[in-house]
Amino acid sequence: MNSSLMLRRFFTLNATSSSSASLKPPSKRKQLVFLGSPQVSAAVLDDLFNASTAPDSMFEVAAIVTQPPSGRNRGRKVMPSPVAQHALDRGFPSDLIFTPEKAGEEIFLSSLRALQPELCITAAYGNILPRKFLEIPPMGTVNIHPSLLPLYRGAAPVQRALQDGVKETGVSLAFTVRALDAGPVIACERFEVDDQIKATDLLALLFSQGSKLLIHELPSIFDGSANLKAQPQDDSKATLAPKITPEESWLSFDQEASVLHNKVRAFAGWPGTRAKVVVIDDKNGEHNVLDLKIITTRVCGQSNIQVNEADDVRFIKDALVFPCSGSSALEVLEVQLPGKKVVNAAAFWNGLRGQRLKILG
Repeated sequence: MNSSLMLRRFFTLNATSSSSASLKPPSKRKQLVFLGSPQVSAAVLDDLFNASTAPDSMFEVAAIVTQPPSGRNRGRKVMPSPVAQHALDRGFPSDLIFTPEKAGEEIFLSSLRALQPELCITAAYGNILPRKFLEIPPMGTVNIHPSLLPLYRGAAPVQRALQDGVKETGVSLAFTVRALDAGPVIACERFEVDDQIKATDLLALLFSQGSKLLIHELPSIFDGSANLKAQPQDDSKATLAPKITPEESWLSFDQEASVLHNKVRAFAGWPGTRAKVVVIDDKNGEHNVLDLKIITTRVCGQSNIQVNEADDVRFIKDALVFPCSGSSALEVLEVQLPGKKVVNAAAFWNGLRGQRLKILG
């Protein structure tokens, strides 16, 4: 199938899948529907596919629900979501991959009802599930949430946890209710957080562990015992993890270095973190403002700080040293200029050819 035909088929799934689903032969295995969109979700789907092929498996993946195709990469070519692409690569029927704009669309819900799924699983799906959806699977909908609920309910739990500098986080398996990430928790697993790990790596780790936790708990979900052991959340201890906006990506060096380091880790991948700096040529007095993307950092030991003037950026050993609040300093190890590749601090500093670098206040 060529790419244009594949994409056309994706866009018309909602119109065609109901009839295809009704022709699916009956199975004694439990019918499970998976909802997810980004790459971390594709890894969960892969584990479910592998578990479903075991001779003694209690379930099969009956359908997949994911975000519609969208423009990605520099060429903005319209592509299926990573979950949809992975399903196609595994040979999953394309007419059982649903891509509704919203999960409350009646055509989509009719197709889902026709499949008669016993259970739905969500992992970073990215759409709100309405009551009409939640009423379809008799065993409920279970979500893999990368935090220790009720902490960090919302769209960006890993990023907000790293931004707060937490030393411990985890992944929770919880029933989905209408309130945001507020359902009873079936199981959770805790992890210590390394002070250098970035959001992209921690997300992958937590969803990987969450996938294993899900497969371990599926028998109890299917036999109903998970409903009995699931613990209600203490809403009084709930914290929120709101969606990140691009405007938050700017670094302000009037904050302490540890705060900025945590933000760099938290916003790694998207939207990233940026700083405005001025390159000063003392020979001709020219000033050039740069929009510098900060990729990798660490907090500088206080004894190493040697700054001639406020806002001066120096190169010490392998790092650009940015002075911060409270006599602290941030060591920047990797940077990226607009349209350029990521380079280490030494390569960037050498490219200045003796020019000075200052923080733009």
